[in-house]
Formats: sequence, structure tokens, C-alpha cells
Amino acid sequence: MGLELFDLGGRTALVTGSSQGIGLALARGLAGAGATVILNGRDAARLAGAVRNLRAEGASVQELVFDATDHEAVRHAIDGYEADTGAIDILVNNAGIQHRAPLEDFPADAFERLLQANIASVFHVSQACARHMIGRGAGKIINIASAQTALARPGIAPYTATKGAVANLTKGMATDWARLGLNCNALAPGYFDTPLNAALVADPEFTTWLEKRTPAGRWGKVEELVGTCIFLASAASSFVNGTTVFVDGGITASL
Repeated sequence: MGLELFDLGGRTALVTGSSQGIGLALARGLAGAGATVILNGRDAARLAGAVRNLRAEGASVQELVFDATDHEAVRHAIDGYEADTGAIDILVNNAGIQHRAPLEDFPADAFERLLQANIASVFHVSQACARHMIGRGAGKIINIASAQTALARPGIAPYTATKGAVANLTKGMATDWARLGLNCNALAPGYFDTPLNAALVADPEFTTWLEKRTPAGRWGKVEELVGTCIFLASAASSFVNGTTVFVDGGITASL
């Protein structure tokens, strides 16, 4: 066995929150490994633009417009796709948001939005897809965690809490579903140049701090997440379950 272990030909992968940033990069990478990819988002116009761009690159792309925080909308979309189009073999739970504020002044409504976008969405979409995967005895679920799964920074305590929850929910998924044929793991990016981090990327002081703090000495490039995602989505990770893989330039390994 060799590179065929990483071949995703004939597989279909749903990536939530994939109209831009990390989600779009992962969808592009999965398509490059042979998968048909389903892009997802709430903004139909933005999503359509991303679909056009990937198709122009030669990718096999479909789209599902739904809000990952809406349990009924998620079930309707997933069940409808499975009934009308085909199986979803791979799920990447990428949808998420950030909000920065001192913890003592953190708005309660922002805290609730973080809970819904970053952790409830993972539950909703995973459950909807897993019900079909379990019937087939196979499926790959990849939850996008963060360096904040392991570490905290000032001003983002609620975000840190949600990403810690993603890792533990991933362990729970593996505990319940591994025996039924599913592989459930998390991919934890460090600091990447994405729209979610635009304010930090534009801050020279933060970038200087990050370059000194990260052993690799730089921001990550979203394309550098693709290899790990393909590994977790492929037969190469057939006995990997319940783990969180950090792709962070070493920031969680070093004081």
C-alpha cells in the first residue's frame, strides 16, 4: 500500500463554513485528492461565488445553503441530500466565529453566539450526517478545533471554551461511533492568515509577537492544513479515532 491510502476518489465531502478561509482551502484540497466536495454557508451569493471558482479549477463541487446552528435546517438539508443525491462520506465541521473582548465585559449575547456557532453546530451537523454513516458502517468526521483547544489568550476566553469543547465532543463521538465504523477526529490550526484573523494579521505588534512565540517563526498558510485533513479523511487514518491533531508551527509545544 502507498499513496492510494490517501485517494478520495468516489467519496463526497461536506465542508461547513466553506465559502472562504480555512473551509474553502480544505474543500479545495479534498477535491484535489479526488473527492466531490459540498460547500456550505448561510450566504447564498458568497457561496455561489466560491462554487464557481472551484469549478473553474476543475473540481467536482456541489452546494448546500443552510445555517449550521439551526438543528431542523441541518437535518432537512442533510437528509434531503442523502435521499436525492447520494451519500456524504466525509464531514468537515469548519463553521465558526470569533469575538474578542475582556472577559469581565464580554457581552452575554456574543457568548451565546459563540456557543451556537462553534460547538452546537458541530453537534447538529455531525448527528445528522452520522445517522446515515452509521447505516453504511463507515464515515469520516473531522472537527476544526484550534490552538486555543490547548491554550488561552487574553480577550477570547469564551472562544477558548468552545474550542476545548470541540476536542471533548470529538472524543465523545469516537467513543460512541468508532465501533459503528466511523472515524471522528479534530484538526487544530494554530495562527493562520484568514478572514477570521484579519484584525490580528493587520496588527504589526501582534505579528511580531506571533513570530517570536511560534517556533516556526511565522503565520501559517491555509494550504498547510490540507495534508492533515486529507489524512484524516482517507483510509490512511483507519485506526485513528478521538484525537486532536495540532497544525500550529509548534506553538502548543513550546513555552
